[in-house]
Amino acid sequence: MTRALVVAMALGLASMAQALTVSSDFEGGSCRVLKVDEAAQVVEVMPGGDPHRGWPCWWYFRLEACKPGAEVTVLLHGSDAPMPRDASHQPLAASWAMPGKAFFSADGEHWEKTQAGHMENGAIRYVFTPQDGAILVAWGPAFTPSRAVAVVKDLAAQHAAFAKSEELCQSRAGRPVPMLHVMEGDTLAQKRPAVWIEARQHAWESGSSWVAQGFMEWLVGDDPEAIRLRRQAEIYCVPVMDIDNTATGNGGKDALPQDHNRDWSEEPHWNEVVAAQGRVRDFVKQGRMAVFIDLHNPAPSDKKAFFYVLPADLLKPAMVTVRDRFIGMAAANIGKLYPMQAKPKEDGPKYHPLWRQMSGTWVSMNGNPETVGICLETAWDVPEAGTDGYRKVGSALAATVAEFLREKGGS
Repeated sequence: MTRALVVAMALGLASMAQALTVSSDFEGGSCRVLKVDEAAQVVEVMPGGDPHRGWPCWWYFRLEACKPGAEVTVLLHGSDAPMPRDASHQPLAASWAMPGKAFFSADGEHWEKTQAGHMENGAIRYVFTPQDGAILVAWGPAFTPSRAVAVVKDLAAQHAAFAKSEELCQSRAGRPVPMLHVMEGDTLAQKRPAVWIEARQHAWESGSSWVAQGFMEWLVGDDPEAIRLRRQAEIYCVPVMDIDNTATGNGGKDALPQDHNRDWSEEPHWNEVVAAQGRVRDFVKQGRMAVFIDLHNPAPSDKKAFFYVLPADLLKPAMVTVRDRFIGMAAANIGKLYPMQAKPKEDGPKYHPLWRQMSGTWVSMNGNPETVGICLETAWDVPEAGTDGYRKVGSALAATVAEFLREKGGS
């Protein structure tokens, strides 16, 4: 081989290495590449999730060989995959995949928003200016299983006197499901009210995990009310329930054979639901299931956070009274920091055929007489949405739990 040929091959490889590329073969990644225009720095994509494993609205990919300081454009289409649960096999409405602004990050930790997206021929165009040659781009700020493990372990290590990193269970695919367990002081657990916080029963709803992180950070902090809560109650927080679909970049919602939040039956399919139900049943038997909150993100048209609750006529008056008191407190606290709807929405029989198998419903109908069992939906297509905004919601929610239990306990 001549020297000239070697040099030519080297230059060719270097040129290939510098070509603008799109990849999603990493934890949480999901993307189907339609077109890459390197000269114009434009990539055309759609979500890549398997509709059998949930709504294909989540997308998350890496761009490499960007030109730092130059504009990059992402033209996003809705998934064209037919939905298996839809009798007409129509694709999912594209609006679920199209926030007003997308997110990008150089490190997966600090997320920024693109310019406002512009619709064109059914797709949406996002423009942003990376300052690094490799950049992550996503529907929302990603919160992967690895991040869940790291956050729980870090908080437990920093506050080992009262916080523990535990494992709720192993998923069906063998992944650990991390859980933070917090309890301070020497009062026996069986004498404390139990608080259960869980997020991400639907894998695409990444914002709910950031809300959970905000809850955990406030809980282990120095606020006198946080200290009081740790000494009064026993608290568990699971930042990612549907760990497998979160890892593989699938949506989770309406997954086959069962959506996690339609799986709270007498014979659940998912290991995470089996384990969570077992914990809640134990708390109920001990007469101390106080607060259960399932964290979600809602529809794109919802511009305020809100709670989902069972209609009052399906519950005993005592449970409705304490639940409504909690929601009033939470709406006031969260509303100072984030758009919040004061009045909850109702699920129940008119909401879904499997309404009895939704977590908040199941806990309310199987809980103690004054158990609060609810779902918090944090709006994602609003200016406040992002890592900081979500964490503020979580901290306000934790402060509400502390206030509620303090008032309820009379101390």
